[in-house]
Amino acid sequence: MSTASFRDCQAWRAEGLQLSTTSNEACKLYDAVITQYVKWRNDESLGGFEGCISAMHAADPNFVMGHVLSTGLELGAMLSSIRLDERLSSAVKRTVELANSQDITPREKLHVKALELFSRGDCPKACHVWEDILVDYPTDLLALKFAHDAYFYMGAQSQLRDSVARVLPYWKPHMPLSSYLSGLYSFGLLETRFYDQAEKVAMKGLALTPDDAWCVHSVAHVYEMTAEVDKGLKFMESREKEWQTADILASHNYWHWALYFIEKGQYDAALQIFDSQIFRRCKSTGSMLDVVDASSMLCRLEMEGVCVKDRWRELLQVTKPHTDDHVTLFNDLHFLMVSLGAKDSGNSQRLLEGLQELAKEPGDNQQHQMAGPVGIPLCRAMIEYDKGNYDRAVELLYPLRYSVLSVGGSDAQRDVFNQLLIHAAMKSENKHNQKLGRCLLVEREAVRPNSSLTNRLMQKAVVLHD
Repeated sequence: MSTASFRDCQAWRAEGLQLSTTSNEACKLYDAVITQYVKWRNDESLGGFEGCISAMHAADPNFVMGHVLSTGLELGAMLSSIRLDERLSSAVKRTVELANSQDITPREKLHVKALELFSRGDCPKACHVWEDILVDYPTDLLALKFAHDAYFYMGAQSQLRDSVARVLPYWKPHMPLSSYLSGLYSFGLLETRFYDQAEKVAMKGLALTPDDAWCVHSVAHVYEMTAEVDKGLKFMESREKEWQTADILASHNYWHWALYFIEKGQYDAALQIFDSQIFRRCKSTGSMLDVVDASSMLCRLEMEGVCVKDRWRELLQVTKPHTDDHVTLFNDLHFLMVSLGAKDSGNSQRLLEGLQELAKEPGDNQQHQMAGPVGIPLCRAMIEYDKGNYDRAVELLYPLRYSVLSVGGSDAQRDVFNQLLIHAAMKSENKHNQKLGRCLLVEREAVRPNSSLTNRLMQKAVVLHD
């Protein structure tokens, strides 16, 4: 493993981002981990994330920012939490103790503070601290990326955009990883509906770095949200060789590709991508991004009337061990889709009851605070829909339309809940709800004209109710 091209102590100092370690190797490995994080890629020539992180800790076991980075990444993966995992809790405590026992820079102290807040689920306060860092150190990519991820988990769309916009002028083309800010900024733009600008910024990024999978992902979103499906299919296919090398994001980009096929009503093509790429990767990685994509895709296909056979039961093997996690509401809602799809009512009930328990005393945890007003009613709506109680599902879902944002994720990901409400309204026996279903389809058509999926549902509504 060669780290020759990465930044040593002096190089970090020269950029005004001093690291409190005397180990050049630890500094270079820190750089190597951040590089892989930004590229969404395990670089096997470096030993991937795990290899670099263990080598970094070996090079300097007391390197505070090394611990901030490794523990922050583990927390950000949303696979566990300090409530569930004693080892992870100890890692946070060790980072804080190391910081208190050393003479580190004010910037590093703020990073440790943000990590501690983030570990408690207090995303809003953690983001405030990362933003404070960025005011004085706008080229601190770790603060920017950690904030970006946390905003995504909160559904904080304007913040996703503005956080990057504020630092862009300070990044010069010669700076390492500067081109990757295009993807970050583009994603914030598209989540705030600046689709044309988002596409331009992402394409500019791809001109500089053709294998930037986050830029590809951003363009995929633009074509999804504007229902430019054929454009999207052509784009994803033409660049597949470049973006699939980003192993951490590849499954998610395949999910976007499959959504185009669902939009067109080409279900076999979508299932082919599900089987060959999405579920295969989800089983091997266990990554939460891969798991929620697989769950959501089966749910969308089933709403379209597609028989997904044993796929729910197979996916339940992946999600069931996470039933009691309750790390994010977004994950919980997708785990519930799976247990409902697999007809495991005991597991569905257990998930709901666990969430209700945590909602009683949420403490600083932003996700648990949102469980009462948003997460639990959403879960109940899904259970009612599954039972065929469509009126009750509408009753629960309709008031949540504009607060679903707080469960996190992107507009494209949360669209599954819009679709659920439309299907519930259409399947209802209640005339008012049937009319509501049509109103929601008219509204959908206004936002993304010429959507095949909307047209199909419109035709279905006419057949059902006229």
